[in-house]
Amino acid sequence: MTEDILQAEIYKYFNNNYCLKHHNPRCSIFAVPNGGLRNKREAIKLKATGLKAGVSDLIVLMENRCIFVELKIDKGVQSDKQKEFEIIVKALGFEYFIVKSLQEFKNIVCLQSRSTTDLI
Repeated sequence: MTEDILQAEIYKYFNNNYCLKHHNPRCSIFAVPNGGLRNKREAIKLKATGLKAGVSDLIVLMENRCIFVELKIDKGVQSDKQKEFEIIVKALGFEYFIVKSLQEFKNIVCLQSRSTTDLI
């Protein structure tokens, strides 16, 4: 399995179970497309408009929760920029997870909503 396939599975699961109009509260999940090949002009434009290396693959918004999800398969490891981003996210009191399977993601989002004091 590739990270792209895992990301598609996670997106489909979460979107279908938490993000449809009839869900209350209605949640959101979105990708941050930092990877891929770009020409120099496009790369300069994206960087100037806020593209940031190391940002997690997915951001999940739930009631009273903002979860940053970095996807890795097999023996994949975080880059230095990803580690730096994780430190910032956690220092600001948000949740950050490295996820290697759909089941692992399901376990994370099914956690009861936590109060801010539980995250400190």
